Order: sequence, then structure tokens, then C-alpha cells
Amino acid sequence: MPEPLRLLQVGAGGMGRAWLGNIAKNPDVVLVGLVDLDVALARQAADEHGYGDVPVAASIDELAAGADAVVDVTVPAAHPVVSATALGLGLPVLSEKPLAESVRQCLQMVAASEISGKLLMVSQSRRYFRAGNAFARQIAELGAVGSLSCEFFKAPHFGGFRERMAEPLLIDMAIHQFDLARKLIGSAPVSVYCESYNPEWSWFEGNAAANAVFAFANGTRFAFNGSWCAPGLETSWNGHWRASTAGGTAYWDGDNAPTVELASGEAVVAELTDEPEEIAGSLAEFVAAVRSGTVPQSEAHSNVISVAMVEAAVQSAATGAPVRIADVLTAAHAEAIATATDSAVRACLESWPDVLKTLEA
Repeated sequence: MPEPLRLLQVGAGGMGRAWLGNIAKNPDVVLVGLVDLDVALARQAADEHGYGDVPVAASIDELAAGADAVVDVTVPAAHPVVSATALGLGLPVLSEKPLAESVRQCLQMVAASEISGKLLMVSQSRRYFRAGNAFARQIAELGAVGSLSCEFFKAPHFGGFRERMAEPLLIDMAIHQFDLARKLIGSAPVSVYCESYNPEWSWFEGNAAANAVFAFANGTRFAFNGSWCAPGLETSWNGHWRASTAGGTAYWDGDNAPTVELASGEAVVAELTDEPEEIAGSLAEFVAAVRSGTVPQSEAHSNVISVAMVEAAVQSAATGAPVRIADVLTAAHAEAIATATDSAVRACLESWPDVLKTLEA
């Protein structure tokens, strides 16, 4: 058996603590350091999770020498700096979602990854549900998808920054459903028309509800209908999904085994396989990719397209018109070149003849 992958975790907040527990359960990794601007918080978090002998520090540079890879569990605003620093030190990175707060920043991070030659992967945890993966297999067996829909209705009272955001549902949540739709459909999103709004009873300052319809390159339509201020009969946090094909219809309630009703009327319940789920699944795929050199499903190039779906939906909601994903990427690419402070990153971005083709490749 290979030696455990030595991980340096950056971020010791609430999600950081979840990752400490996740790392502790995986025999293929070992924590060799914990970084946080609040060193006392890092020490407390490490001690509470049984890592009393693991060093803590305020910067990656202090502990990078003993690490094989970095897990970035900082706030989204810090992801570009943390990832670029780690990649520059020759360390592959597994980053919590979103990759960054804007497509522009994401593209600069992708360029940093290309320059370093090291993997930059996003932990897109909704891709790692046993029931969700069974749903994907069912859809693949049924054939081409004509329409895919997701209903998402929850009523969380977060408090804090989410309740003050202009587009909390689209920006903070919908990337999970948009990204999963890409996986299920197996094609590239082309355009979106979106309307966002805020019901009069909402406790959010910004738009806590949205309807979006995406067109994909293979002709499939994906419809998202969601709300974060919908008390009563709430859906799963994964949403309720329905895929329509010529061979029948597949349905997943977001939690349990999905079902199919074939065109013949026969019902088929999916079989679930034994595989790690959520962030445990993303960590397992990251370790395998680092060791083998294979490309994981949420490698940064590909994941930028999911971030662009969110940005395009927000733009469509603001303008009242459909928005093309390629237009969002082209504009972000030009902005990324113009704002790049690292000359090597700028040169790498300028070398891409077509940003969409670069990401899809």
C-alpha cells in the first residue's frame, strides 16, 4: 500500500472542522499541518479532533515543506490567494466550492494551475451521493434526456451574510444543482433565461427564489425552480429531480434510491453501490487523482463552467434576457487578462485562443 498522502489544511472554521473529521476517517491521508489566520483557533480545532501533535501556523509557507497537497477550506474570497500560493509551492489543491467568487478569478486560478502543472480540484460534494450516482446511471441507460428538472424548496434561517446577499439562492446554493445537471446531462450548457425574486414574506434581503431554464448543446433543457423561503413540504437539500427520455422517466427525491418507469410501464428501482459520499467522496477522488495523474470530474477547468452557469443566471435575472454561457466566459477571460497581477498568469491566459474550448478540453 502507498504511504498516506500528507495533507496541509487551510481553514479551521465551521467547514474546516468538518474536513478535519473527514480527513481523520480516511486511511489514505494524514494531516501534517493546519493553517488559519487565527492560530489559536487552529490549535483549538486541531486539538478537538485528535491532532494535538499536528503543527499549526498562520501561513502556508511555514508548513508546506512537510506536505504533499493542500485542502483549502477558507472563505471563498480567500480561495484565489490560498490556491495560487499552494500551487506556486508545487502542491496540488482540493478547494471547497465555489472555486472563487467570480468567473474572472476562477480563470486566473486555472492559469496558475496550468503554470504549476499541479492539480486544482473543487469539492463539488453533490456529485458524491450514492443515490445521485445511481440516478445518473439510470439516466444513462434510458438514453438521451429531453428534459431535466429540479425542484428545490427549503426554509433555512441562516442569519449572517447569506440573508444580506443580493442573490443568495443563485450564488450560494444553486451551483450544486447547476453542476449536478451538467453531470447528469453529459453535455455543455449553452444559454440560460432566469428570473429571480423575493416573496413578500421572505426573511432574506435579496432574491431568495428563482426560476431558470438552461439550454444544452445536445438539445436538452434543464429547468430549476427553487426557493430558500418555502416553509412546509420542504424538499431534500439535493432537491427533487425528474428526467424525461424516450425510454421512460427517472425520478429522484434527493435522498433515497431513485426509480424509473419505463415506456412499457415497468418500474425499476436503482441499486446503490458502496462508495464514499459528499466530502468523503471528493477527498477519495482527489487522492486517487494525485496518485494516478488522472483527471477528476471536478477538475478546475471543467468546474469553471458551473460557476459560469451561476454568473449567467444572475446576469439574466438582472437584464431580463437570455444570456449565453460563452459570452460570460469571453468577457471574464478579457477581464482576467486585464486584471492579472502575475505576468506568468497573464501570459498563460493570453495563450488560450478560445476560453470555452480550453475549459472543455
